[in-house]
Amino acid sequence: MSDRRPKLAVIVGSVREGRFGPVVARWFTEQAAQFGTFDIDVIDLADTPLPLELPAVPPAMDPHLPRPAEMSGLTRRLDEADAFVIVTPEYNRSFPASLKAAIDWHYTQWEAKPIGFVGYSGGSGGLLAIEALRQVFNELNAHTVRNYVSFPRYYLLFDDAGNLREPAEPVAAAETMLAQLHWWAAALAAARAIPTAA
Repeated sequence: MSDRRPKLAVIVGSVREGRFGPVVARWFTEQAAQFGTFDIDVIDLADTPLPLELPAVPPAMDPHLPRPAEMSGLTRRLDEADAFVIVTPEYNRSFPASLKAAIDWHYTQWEAKPIGFVGYSGGSGGLLAIEALRQVFNELNAHTVRNYVSFPRYYLLFDDAGNLREPAEPVAAAETMLAQLHWWAAALAAARAIPTAA
């Protein structure tokens, strides 16, 4: 990364109508901006077509295979990121298909980069989705940081303007996660610069 600030990509994982994800992502992005150590890029998966049908040998297996042309902007932004925060709801004890499609269409973009999570749902606060995502990203050789931000019964926690009614605890959780992401972003950027053994 040399002397530049690391780039944090905040990914809005839900694409369905009426989703709450942009509200949560907007709140987290404000926290990240106030934290002050990252350049922030908000990636809303609703802005990119994400085919669920992968080719016979998907790009995750062969990074040289072409992706759909309309996915080129997403691929470039994932390439440029030094760290990620996934904003995810929990659907049926897991994460959305749109998020899995975005992950499966890419491979090297996640490799040896740190990933944090902001979850929300009616019950667990997205914890089951987060735990499922940890397994997926571990398979892709990414590093998921320990701390996370969680919003159980999110519809009671935010007011009609999208502001938290009691922000102290979530703000503290976000700051802890951002500090971990910043440390790991620097450490893994240095590690990625080391040639791998043949």
